[in-house]
Amino acid sequence: QVQLRESGGGLVQAGGSLRLACAASTGSFEYYRMAWFRQAPGKEREFVAAISWDGTKTDYTDSVKGRLTISKNNANNTSYLQMNNLNPEDTAVYYCAIGKTYGTFPHTPSAYTYWGQGTQVTVSS
Repeated sequence: QVQLRESGGGLVQAGGSLRLACAASTGSFEYYRMAWFRQAPGKEREFVAAISWDGTKTDYTDSVKGRLTISKNNANNTSYLQMNNLNPEDTAVYYCAIGKTYGTFPHTPSAYTYWGQGTQVTVSS
């Protein structure tokens, strides 16, 4: 059974940085895309970033462009989300997900098959 495990969350001051990691426990994920979503209290889960299986294509929601960078290492089935210049609006539980999608990166959670348990990111002002 596929398991995704996020790590790297924590408390940081505004303007600071964090690096999240998402490790897939088993299986071959060739042609699967990896994505990051986040969910703040009282809000719906929203798309943050996604990356193609070969790492050549990425997509970001507008609010994080220029500050967050998604990458992946296929050798160890791990995706990373480097988060710089964080602000309090980035506070949320961050989830990684994988799915076999094609064409334009989908921004809806239902398009992704496997999910991690989430990691809390808190940005203080």
